[in-house]
Amino acid sequence: MKIKEITAFPIRIPHGHDVEEGKERPPVIDFGDYFVDEQAFTSIYSKHHETTVIKIETDTGVVGWGEAQSPVSPRTTQVIVEDLVRPLILGRDPFDIEAIWTRNYGAMRERGHPTGFYVDAIAGTDIALWDIVGKVAGKPVHKLAGGRYRDKVLLYAGIGGTDPEKVADMAEEHVGYGYKALKLHLLLDAEGVAEIARAVRKRIGPSIMLMCDVHMRQSVTSAIKLGRDLEKLEFTWLESPLVPDDIPGAVALCEALDMAVAIGEWSRTRYEMREAFERRAYDVVMHDIARTGITEGHRIGTIADTYNIPVAPHVGGGGILSVAATVEYSASCSNFMIMEHSHHANDFKNAITSINYGPTNGYFEVTDKPGLGIEIDQSLVEKYLVS
Repeated sequence: MKIKEITAFPIRIPHGHDVEEGKERPPVIDFGDYFVDEQAFTSIYSKHHETTVIKIETDTGVVGWGEAQSPVSPRTTQVIVEDLVRPLILGRDPFDIEAIWTRNYGAMRERGHPTGFYVDAIAGTDIALWDIVGKVAGKPVHKLAGGRYRDKVLLYAGIGGTDPEKVADMAEEHVGYGYKALKLHLLLDAEGVAEIARAVRKRIGPSIMLMCDVHMRQSVTSAIKLGRDLEKLEFTWLESPLVPDDIPGAVALCEALDMAVAIGEWSRTRYEMREAFERRAYDVVMHDIARTGITEGHRIGTIADTYNIPVAPHVGGGGILSVAATVEYSASCSNFMIMEHSHHANDFKNAITSINYGPTNGYFEVTDKPGLGIEIDQSLVEKYLVS
């Protein structure tokens, strides 16, 4: 069996509101389909759900689906797949997954591309190869990638906003859906974040796990102050408080707080994360499987386990294949803690599936379906192609 073809589909699925960050956010600079925060040097966001779906076909007719998370400019990832990845994998045995990842990664190392869109493209390819291998073996990916450690995957739901009572309303709503854990996306200063955190904890009580993601908007000093306020409210972690370049700052923050600091969604390889692990800049590591792939995701998880650090996989703006791949990864990761999920976003992410893929009562059930356990309808993928 050989790889016959690989195709990348850059897609854009409209949605009526920003479900990941909440309907209310600080002022932004509008660029049409995209926007950036007016007050902070943070990421560019799309007003739509954007990603790159990858299809790999074998000469025996087996098809694998993967996803390279591309929340902005999915066509960039498409070109990388077509021009750089495709020539390196055609004719290869899809079971050579790790060898293929290593060859692909090394191919652009000399040219200074050890991360970013290029590694995203490799990750999506890796996920599609695991889907093929699972289908050929008649086994779910988690059985082949590490074995089943758990029968269901615990989730936290992401919510956000700027008004304390409205965020508390959303928290109460999501607890009603069965979630036992929530993460607050709060794009405010430390005082504003703490105010909303207090309102949410008061509303939902002490039994629900709470986390807080501040999207790199804090300094070390303000993050320490905020962390101490959140500790009083028994929050589980403070996420992405600093820019990813500030490893010394992350170390100082981890040492200053009793609560966990969760970092790592932007890092794609163990090479990129090595210094952070060695310096203990993570209390919880949260790499994104649609950026690392399943192969490298497990390598990172193994290193984390070596340092006794739990894994909480990030999903963020990833699509339905990202979600499915993360469920399979989470089921097969020994030091898994909890997985990110966007409850309302799941509806439009399922716009490309023939059978709805979703959780129940705050968990994804781990199944015995071969491959990723998800059914993609190519005609629906093509419907949402970015023109």
